[in-house]
Amino acid sequence: MTRPYYWLGAIFVFFAAFCFAMKGIFVKLAFRHEIDAISLLTLRMGLSVPFYGLIAWRLSSQKDNVRFTPKQWLWVVSMGITGYYFASYFNFLAFHYITASLERILLFIYPTFVLLINAFFRKKAITKLQIGAVALTYTGIVLAFAQNVDSSQQKDLFWGSFWVIISGLVYAVYLVGSDKIISQIGAQKFTAYAMIAATVPTVIHCFVENGLHIGHYPSEVYWIGLVMALFITVLPSFALTEGIKRIGSGNAAIIASIGPVFTIFVATVVLEEQISALQIVGTLLVLLGVFLIGWKGNK
Repeated sequence: MTRPYYWLGAIFVFFAAFCFAMKGIFVKLAFRHEIDAISLLTLRMGLSVPFYGLIAWRLSSQKDNVRFTPKQWLWVVSMGITGYYFASYFNFLAFHYITASLERILLFIYPTFVLLINAFFRKKAITKLQIGAVALTYTGIVLAFAQNVDSSQQKDLFWGSFWVIISGLVYAVYLVGSDKIISQIGAQKFTAYAMIAATVPTVIHCFVENGLHIGHYPSEVYWIGLVMALFITVLPSFALTEGIKRIGSGNAAIIASIGPVFTIFVATVVLEEQISALQIVGTLLVLLGVFLIGWKGNK
């Protein structure tokens, strides 16, 4: 492995972390136009799926392409729906109730869920360092959460936090469940087909809830949807995949943990959200905990 190869991988992960961190900002901007969560998610997925379809077609038309077995198809579809429909929808719901900066801090509970799921279901031992990392993460989340109990910025702190935690738990299930299938079929192929699979229940949900009436919003909403499709979904998903291939998942997790810092900074500037010193301390503890989990994984 050459040094430029490695550093280009780090840049890919850094870019992906920045893009994913901007999701909450754009969701909050879209919600100002009275769009509901499932309609916005449908716009995001609907505008993304042509790109994933093109990529899936290109990969499947290659000479060395290996066809999926029925079991692999079932696993790709189920993991796609879990990670990109359920987790995303629950996450979008949370933005109705809490700020983008608090959502990003709470969402970083998911690495601890991954650790616990692997421990209980795959019998992977948890080390003392990982226990300390989990303790740091939860201490930071409690500090950030407590600071917002009486905050006027949160419409419903506990309900919003509930949806973020459920989203993090579902996303952790997706990460653990997709690990093996990705190694079998390749990350790019998995991402493309999983996103296509997740689009189907998203559109069905939108049709059931509001008849798929998503054509009456101001033009700003569709521009936000297009930006989310390209820069919050398609580009970072493949940048992260390429970055992990180059530098490994452990190093990628460490770099990606910078995400909440991006969100907090942009949220204070664009959305005029306020953040206290105690919330900053809580954020740093969360990042340190995630850093230790990622570093141990790399070790």
